[in-house]
Amino acid sequence: MSVVLVVNSGSSSFKYQLMDMDAETVLASGLVERIGEESGRSTHTVFAAPSDGPAPTMLDATYTRELPIPDHTAGFAVMLEAFAQNGPSLAERPPIAVGHRVVHGGARFFEPTLITRLVEINIAELAVLAPLHNPANLAGIEAAKQAFPDVPHVAVFDTAFHQTLPRAAYTYAIDEDLAEQYRIRRYGFHGTSHKFVSERAAEFVGRPLAELKQIVFHLGNGASATAVDGGRSVETSMGLTPLEGLVMGTRSGDIDPAALFHLARRAGMSIDELDDLLNKRSGLLGLSGYSDYRDIRAAIERGEDRAVLAFEVYVHRLRSYAGSYIAQMGGVDVISFTAGVGENAPVVRAAALETLGFAGVEVDPERNATPARGIRVISSDASRVTVLVVPTNEELEIARQTLAVVEV
Repeated sequence: MSVVLVVNSGSSSFKYQLMDMDAETVLASGLVERIGEESGRSTHTVFAAPSDGPAPTMLDATYTRELPIPDHTAGFAVMLEAFAQNGPSLAERPPIAVGHRVVHGGARFFEPTLITRLVEINIAELAVLAPLHNPANLAGIEAAKQAFPDVPHVAVFDTAFHQTLPRAAYTYAIDEDLAEQYRIRRYGFHGTSHKFVSERAAEFVGRPLAELKQIVFHLGNGASATAVDGGRSVETSMGLTPLEGLVMGTRSGDIDPAALFHLARRAGMSIDELDDLLNKRSGLLGLSGYSDYRDIRAAIERGEDRAVLAFEVYVHRLRSYAGSYIAQMGGVDVISFTAGVGENAPVVRAAALETLGFAGVEVDPERNATPARGIRVISSDASRVTVLVVPTNEELEIARQTLAVVEV
């Protein structure tokens, strides 16, 4: 059995999945959170094994603990205890590798990479481009290497899929020397999800990936859109950081940079205050008072004008990017929606595509409104463009890429 442990580490938490890669199934998953706080929390879920005979299938079980977790190293010790006490046994199913999500690989990392000391140094240096993410990713790597010192560790970068962007797509129109000195360009994010969804969509429609022009909308609290032409990212909405692009839960997305100069001069706001404004107090939250789309829908039903406007601004931006990408690729064959909002908000999907009839896009209202968990078609039979809902699985994609590195 080829078992891979996938780790996604944040500043005060980390998620993990233990995956059987022979069957591509999850054996266990968990979340260690509130790291560094007075009381931490560990949640560990063991998933049911399929039954091969008349015996009943073991039920899924979740185990929770509350205890102090001072740092990531202590968090990994808690995770190991959860495996030892609740299963599956890591002695019986030891991971052959650990795959790590790393948000920013800059222009240095084009593919999943075996983690060495030099790679760790590079991840740390790139923290200037992702100060909220790379240091946390690195803390998880260091703790995981202590917990699993005898297996290879692999970094899978959110930015790697977008390394195929053409120069015209990733270059900002600012002073060339300054941009090169400070590495200012579009990098793009959510690449692991966009790669998984675009490949899964091609498989589902039964056409070669190399023949398809696709648009993928990854719509969660963070949101991004990517144009995928022949399996290659050719345009994406996030830029130097995950702030650019679509309207998000708390992030503004696109905004005239001069608005920041205006706020600095007229409101006396500092760089840190502006950073906090655009990343934590803008987007849907800034427009409506709610960052969660479900709360916005409830507010719309109550007749709150701010929520209505937030929805309209959100959808307006989606349409703008869809139209732009169709123009850049010269058409589109498949449009996919994924992540929390993309998979579960039929009103958003319908509104985002409502004006794209000129491009051959036609959503079937009944298919779109029907709840389902798996990949599914929501376009009409008459639509020239196939519209899909594709549940993303970034952990599986990370595990696949990790396995590909260690099996070479």
